[in-house]
Amino acid sequence: MLLSFLLLQGAVAPDVIVVTGERRPASLAETPAAISVLTREEADLVLPQTSAELLNRVPGVLVQAGSGRESLVSVRSPVLTGGAGAGSFLYLADGVPLRAAGFANVNGLFDAPVPFAERVEVVRGPGDVAYGSNALHGAVNVITSAPGKEDGRARVSYGSFDRLSGLLEGGGERWRGGFSVLDDGGYRADQSALQMRAYGAVRIGEATLRLTAHHLEQETAGYVTGEGAYRDDAVRRSNPNPEAYRDARLVLASLEVPFEAGAWSGTVTPYARWTQMDFLQHFLPGDPLEENEHGSVGVQSTAGRPLTDDLRLLAGFDLDLTKGTLTETQAAPSFAVFPQGVHYDYAVKAVEAAPFARLSWDVLPQMTVQAGVRATFTGYDYDDRTGGGAVGRFLRPDDRKDDFSVVTAKLASTYDFGANGTIYASLARGARPPQTTDIYRLQTGQTPSGMEPETLDAAELGWRKTSERGSVSLAGFVMHKRHYFFRDADGLNVTDGQTDHIGVEAEGTLKLTDTLALSGAGTWAKHSYAFDRPVGDASESIADGDDVDTAPRTQGVMRLTWTPVPPLLFEAAWTHVGAYYTDAANTEDYPGHDLLDLRAQWRPAENLRLLGIVRNVTDERYADRADYAFGNARYFPGEERSAEVAVEVGF
Repeated sequence: MLLSFLLLQGAVAPDVIVVTGERRPASLAETPAAISVLTREEADLVLPQTSAELLNRVPGVLVQAGSGRESLVSVRSPVLTGGAGAGSFLYLADGVPLRAAGFANVNGLFDAPVPFAERVEVVRGPGDVAYGSNALHGAVNVITSAPGKEDGRARVSYGSFDRLSGLLEGGGERWRGGFSVLDDGGYRADQSALQMRAYGAVRIGEATLRLTAHHLEQETAGYVTGEGAYRDDAVRRSNPNPEAYRDARLVLASLEVPFEAGAWSGTVTPYARWTQMDFLQHFLPGDPLEENEHGSVGVQSTAGRPLTDDLRLLAGFDLDLTKGTLTETQAAPSFAVFPQGVHYDYAVKAVEAAPFARLSWDVLPQMTVQAGVRATFTGYDYDDRTGGGAVGRFLRPDDRKDDFSVVTAKLASTYDFGANGTIYASLARGARPPQTTDIYRLQTGQTPSGMEPETLDAAELGWRKTSERGSVSLAGFVMHKRHYFFRDADGLNVTDGQTDHIGVEAEGTLKLTDTLALSGAGTWAKHSYAFDRPVGDASESIADGDDVDTAPRTQGVMRLTWTPVPPLLFEAAWTHVGAYYTDAANTEDYPGHDLLDLRAQWRPAENLRLLGIVRNVTDERYADRADYAFGNARYFPGEERSAEVAVEVGF
């Protein structure tokens, strides 16, 4: 398939426009970054149960669905957990972060307004200087429909495991909004979820006021344990943690105000954010309850102007003020080092301020060079509300203040070869401050001192080509991460970990005939440790050069689409996840899996769409996530073969 892509010839097709690279519309062909765009039409065909089902169509991305609406993410990285999983990826709704830096959620994708997406832009690798903290390995920007579309739609779907969903969306010349609900009966015992979302956009003069809200009530299922347990039909649907639950709420409002002042033009976007979550930590003895919350106000600003005919300046300033709280309380009787009562109770006030600037120079008519820099200051003011000290294994630091300052930069260039496509190259540094939970939610033997912002240095080379027959893009990258923070198997903070990352990604679409099209995405990558860390548990000892756990070398998706007549569309989608190690010492592994999904769409009338889906057609026994911990293999089992039907009416 790749060879066919490379042989594409013909007139250049219209280019894709993206906004995530620099917060303003820009040609993807002229953007020196790896950005994939998932369209509304593709999302409507996939009808994703979770964000994972849609995002895993992007090269370099692997989202492992957890229990219910939960997920763990990789973007040019291993699948990351804990503070690294929460803070290494930037999740945005219409360009505004869904969570404040330092208060990220490892399951943050469930807040994204995917059901209302006009498109989803995925940036792979360190974000541009227009984006700051958490855009370390990549960013996901869900862009909702703007006012001006006067059409509407109502959709209802029903599928296996009593999964019922509905969506209502409409708009007018100056407004647009929608509501969606998902009532999931759950694949496993005592597992269910009720998820509701709403969004709205109103045009006020030239400004746009946007609102997104999310509510989740979930009964959670834990890991099944034992070597190969995901293959055992008597075990895979069981739930060893029926008491577990997760409830979450989010409200995000923003006002995008465009402006022009002399030669300058840009936008100023003030925003307000509130999020709250309660969940039972079923993975810890004593099942402690965590309750966390944070509220923010902030502003993003971007302005650009030409300096000469060939030189342009983009500049901006971002400010975010946040107050967050976290409590952890165990109602169950004391067990070993897990005492009954309050484990943590603290508040953190945070400020993040970041000016940035970038110059773009048209060196030649076909060549552009960009150079940008961003300076980010993050400050935390921590207030312990327990009296401090250690209780069991839990250490509560005394009141303190911490601050982190980093400078990130990007140097990049594009060269247009005309009919032969465009190449780009970049050198970039991304960074993120430690999460507040990394610093202040400690265990005995740990200390909040000595932590540094993680930095990721990346070099990338890419090529894109678009023609009447299709499109193709290739990208190769090499990255090195410093100050990788995690907790080792001995329960101690590692503040100076290092990892190396190298890989090749490809994606494209090829029109085979007037009715057949082939598209796909593939990745080969190696993510490895670049330091040694011996611990008491031999399976979790880290050696320089070993693969980071949960980092498959190969992954990809291939789709064949057949449109025999315009009202009918059929898709066969094959998904591949390669083998990966499940422990740090590379002694335990998961063999990987391959899945086949089938979809059929029929439009018998202009305003009527019928959709049928069969997922996991071959009824493969697989694991969405495989892990090895506490001396056991453990899994989130993937779903067996399932079916879903949907009816959508337009108005």
